[in-house]
Amino acid sequence: KQMIVAVNKMDSTEPKFSEDRFREIHKEVSAYVKKVGYNPAIVPILPISGFNGDNMMERSDKMPWWKKQKIERKSGSYEYETLFDVLDNIDPPSRPVNKPLRLPLQDVYKIGGIGTVPVGRVETGQIKPGMVVNFAPNGPTTEVKSVEMHHEALTEANPGDNVGFNVKNVSVKDLKRGFVTSDSKNDPAKEAENFLAQVIVLNH
Repeated sequence: KQMIVAVNKMDSTEPKFSEDRFREIHKEVSAYVKKVGYNPAIVPILPISGFNGDNMMERSDKMPWWKKQKIERKSGSYEYETLFDVLDNIDPPSRPVNKPLRLPLQDVYKIGGIGTVPVGRVETGQIKPGMVVNFAPNGPTTEVKSVEMHHEALTEANPGDNVGFNVKNVSVKDLKRGFVTSDSKNDPAKEAENFLAQVIVLNH
């Protein structure tokens, strides 16, 4: 898990682009970050103004007090001045390709000339044309005819991919948002009486 804190609206502080106000927020945020289980030393906190683009792509000349910062972490250290610098140095997440397929449906469409097209994000495993899939908890079992992402046909879709896939002989009425797609031949998803979950409730 990685966190970035961009302190926005620096152009609205009093005075504008106030170092004192940023340091005050930095102190509060660092304490909160530590409280929720992150190491503040590896959480970049930087001042920005999204409206004017200050410290977004390029270092702003309106905050001469803001100097290049350094993050030391296990995967290697990096320096940053802008939000782009920080985003460019995020550690890529590990993709659980070798786990059984799990693809929760976000929606289901009926497309003329094609048929029923469920859409969703691959969470684990892979989905491929020709695969026989099951829709849990009580949906049908059917074959995947094709898989597409951004209107391009795929030979396989991996974790993190948002895809649409065409299925054979299934009506839109048979599938619902929230159904979980899995490979019928590799640990298909089943109903459970209970499960472990991490739930984060944000106060907003």
